[in-house]
Amino acid sequence: MPEGRVAAVMIHVADREAALDWYRQAFPQATRREVNGFTLLDVGGISLEPVVADGKVSSGAAGTVVYWHTDDFAAELERLQRLGASLYRGPLAIEHGQQMCQVRDPWGNLLGLRG
Repeated sequence: MPEGRVAAVMIHVADREAALDWYRQAFPQATRREVNGFTLLDVGGISLEPVVADGKVSSGAAGTVVYWHTDDFAAELERLQRLGASLYRGPLAIEHGQQMCQVRDPWGNLLGLRG
């Protein structure tokens, strides 16, 4: 793996299995993998790792947001909303005729979308 590349995104949720199912639908290209007894989703070489929220890290909108690229912004935003994501911020026009927005997953975590 190249130095400085995103390796994993940890998502804090109340229900790991429900989150694995939801994110598998959100990222249909993802491959479900088991690593040392831990289930994760591989999305283009990035590990998407739902973990149970606790007293140290809760679920919800705060801090860093990971943005995922899409070639069809409007269609992808609509698809995520059909899965139960709610629009949180945007869409906003950005460089090169692209747009960006943030949606909330069913646990309140933010998922960024650019394209």
